[in-house]
Amino acid sequence: MPSTLASGLPPPDAASAAHSARCAEFIRARIDAAGGSISFAEFMQHALYAPGLGYYAAGAEKFGAAGDFVTAPEVSPLFASVLARQCQQVLDALGGGSILEFGAGSGRLAVGVLRKLEVLDALPEQYLILEVSADLQARQAQLLRAELPQLVERVQWIDALPDAHRGVMFANEVLDALPVERFVAGPQVEQCRVINAAGGFEFVREPAPPVLSSAVAAIERALGVSLPHGYTSEVSLAAGPWVTEMLAGLEAGVAFLFDYGLSRREYYAPDRDEGWLRCHFRHHAHNNPLILPGIQDITSWVDFSRVADAAHAASARIAGYVSQAHFLLAGGLTEEMSTMHSLPVAQQSELSAQVKKLTLPGEMGERFKCLGLSVGVDDAPSAFKLADRTHTL
Repeated sequence: MPSTLASGLPPPDAASAAHSARCAEFIRARIDAAGGSISFAEFMQHALYAPGLGYYAAGAEKFGAAGDFVTAPEVSPLFASVLARQCQQVLDALGGGSILEFGAGSGRLAVGVLRKLEVLDALPEQYLILEVSADLQARQAQLLRAELPQLVERVQWIDALPDAHRGVMFANEVLDALPVERFVAGPQVEQCRVINAAGGFEFVREPAPPVLSSAVAAIERALGVSLPHGYTSEVSLAAGPWVTEMLAGLEAGVAFLFDYGLSRREYYAPDRDEGWLRCHFRHHAHNNPLILPGIQDITSWVDFSRVADAAHAASARIAGYVSQAHFLLAGGLTEEMSTMHSLPVAQQSELSAQVKKLTLPGEMGERFKCLGLSVGVDDAPSAFKLADRTHTL
C-alpha cells in the first residue's frame, strides 16, 4: 500500500510539508533513474542525508523540546559531566591528547564536556567535531560561542578523520542513523526495496543481492539457528566499515559509542520478527519510514555484536559494554550529585527527575548502552567496571 500519514501523528506545518515534498521528488527521481526501485538502505540515505533536503542535511530543529526527539545531553548536563570524567581518565593515561566527537547534534554535549573538563583542569589539546551537516555545524558554533567563549578557539570542525588521533572519540546516537538494509528471511533471502506509488512510496520484495544474503547467512551462523521463514528485520551493512574507518584514525585512546541497542542474540530474538526500525516526528514515535521524507528521523536499534566484531577485526580491544545507567553510576554520577542537598528544593526535584530519565530501566537507563573500544590503553575507564556485559556480545 502507498505510504500515508500514520494515525496519531501531528500534521506538518506548511513549510515542513513543502520541504518534504521536495525531498520526496528527489527520491522519486532516484527511483526512476534506478529502473523503478531502490533498496531501503538507499531510501534511508536519501531521506536523512540528501544534500539540502535530507533530515540531517536541512535546517529544521531536531533536538530538544522544539524538535523531534530528546537525547541524553539535552535531558541533563549530568550526562556530559560523567563522560568528561571518563575523558579525563583516558587523557591522563595517555599523558594528554584531544577529543573527537562524531555528529555533535545540538552542540550541548560538547559544551557540557568542555565545561566540566575546564573545572577539572583537564582540557584536551583540541576538541574536534566531525559533523556532516553544515546547518548543525552553524548551530553548534553558535551555542559554543554563547556558552563557552573562552574555549571556542579550542574547538575545530573537520570533514574527515585525522590520521593519528590520540585521546578520546565518542559518538552519541550516531550508529542508529546509519542506513540499514531491511530483509525477509527464508530459503531465499528477500530484500525490501522501495518503489514510487500514488501518494507516496511503498515496499516491494525482491531476491536479495549476494552481499545481503551473505550478511543474513552470517547472522544465522552466529546464532546457530536459521531465522524463521518470513522473519523480517534489519542489518546495518554500513556499521562495520564505519567502525573500521573510525579505528583506523585512532592511534591510541578510547572510543565511547552510545546508542539504543542490543546484542545480536537479543536483536534477532524470535519475538522480534518485525525488526527494529523506529521513526520520530515532533516527539511522536512510529514505525512507518516511508512517510514525511526529509522531516522525520529514521533510525534502527544497533546490533552491538556487529560493531564489536568489526572492532575485533580492526585489532581493537573491547574496553566494556554496559547499560547507560551502569555507565553513569560507575562513571561518577554519585560524585556529580554530592552537592545536590545544598540546592533549592525546586532544583533538587528537577535534578532528581533528570537522573530518573537517564537511569531508570523504563526510561533511557536500559535501552541505551555504551560500547567502549580501546587502542593502546590497558586499563578500562571506570564507567565499564560495573555490570560489564561484554560476554553477551
